[in-house]
Parts: sequence; C-alpha cells; structure tokens
Amino acid sequence: MTQPVYLIDDDEAVRNALSLLLSTIGLSVKGFGDPSAFLGQLSRLEPGCLILDIRMPAISGLKLQEQLLAQGIDWPTIVISGHGDIEACRRAFRNGAVDFLSKPVDEQDLIDAIQRAQHILDRSLGAKALRAETQALLSALTPRETEVLDRIAQGFSTREIAEGLGLSPRTVDTHRAAIGLKLGTTSQAEMTRLWLEGQDTR
Repeated sequence: MTQPVYLIDDDEAVRNALSLLLSTIGLSVKGFGDPSAFLGQLSRLEPGCLILDIRMPAISGLKLQEQLLAQGIDWPTIVISGHGDIEACRRAFRNGAVDFLSKPVDEQDLIDAIQRAQHILDRSLGAKALRAETQALLSALTPRETEVLDRIAQGFSTREIAEGLGLSPRTVDTHRAAIGLKLGTTSQAEMTRLWLEGQDTR
C-alpha cells in the first residue's frame, strides 16, 4: 500500500508545484501552509511520509520534526531547504531524516527519497502490527501462565519450573499446554521468540 505524503511548506507556489508533480506519479499528497495547521489535523491523519521546509515562521521544519519525535511519531521525513545550512542538515539526520534536499528540488531526487521513506514506513508499520499481535496473544495468558512462560523462555525444565513455583510437574505441563493453545505453538523456540517480543513492548 502506498502511504500518503504530507507536504508542509509556507511557500504556496512550492506546495502547488510539488503536489502536482507527486500526484502525476500516483501519490496522495496533502499540503499544509504551516506546521500548526498540520499539527491541528495530526490526530486524524494516517501514517505517511513528511516533506518539511526547514525555514517557516513560528515553527521550523526541524522543530516540528523534534516535536513529532517527542510524541512518539517517527514517520519518515524528507527535509527541504533553500539555504545550504550544514548544521541544520546534521540536526535533521540526527532526528532520523531520510534525506535533506536543496531548493529548487530535483524532481527525481525527491521521488527517490519518497520511495525510500515509504519503504521505511511500510517496514515500521509491519513491525508495529506484529508487536501488537504478539502483545494481544501474551495478554490472554493468566498471571500463572505468564510466570510459567517466563521460565520456559529462560530455558528451565518442567521440574525446575515446578520447584521454583511450588507446583507439581503435572500442573506445569497443564499450564504449558494452555500456553501452547493460546500462543498457537508448542515450540519452545517460538514461545521464547514471542516472550522476547513481549519484553520489547513493556
């Protein structure tokens, strides 16, 4: 799926020209005249690629980039500038920018950067979906099943788990079977993978 492109630039002529260019290659582009207008609609926007002008009144493109990161929004960003500011370029890349392009923007360079950004976003959204699915599976476990799974993932045997939790080996096996049903696997390696993914989301 091709993700939308959000173009934030206070120069209307630039917005119109770039929007027209990108729409001709099938991209969905939404333009904003300033960062505040974008932030005002952010909660209603689906994840997409950002094209930010570096110098805008009130809130600069770099400041907007940093505000979004502070909110946990890491949508891939392409920064454009009419000024060859090396320090601004470094700052943009430190904040995760995909590319830093000078105005007038080369059309092919912009298209190439957007393709890279959308590939990054596709991978990020896919990884988040997998983490959410894993968390949903793990949240279905009872507290005792979670304790058993923690020890399975750490390589403890049924006997060791039973001794550690004050249970009989038969009871541990019963919990293990229930865990297998809920997680959709009886493989210790797969259970461990899911458990590790669950640790990353805590």
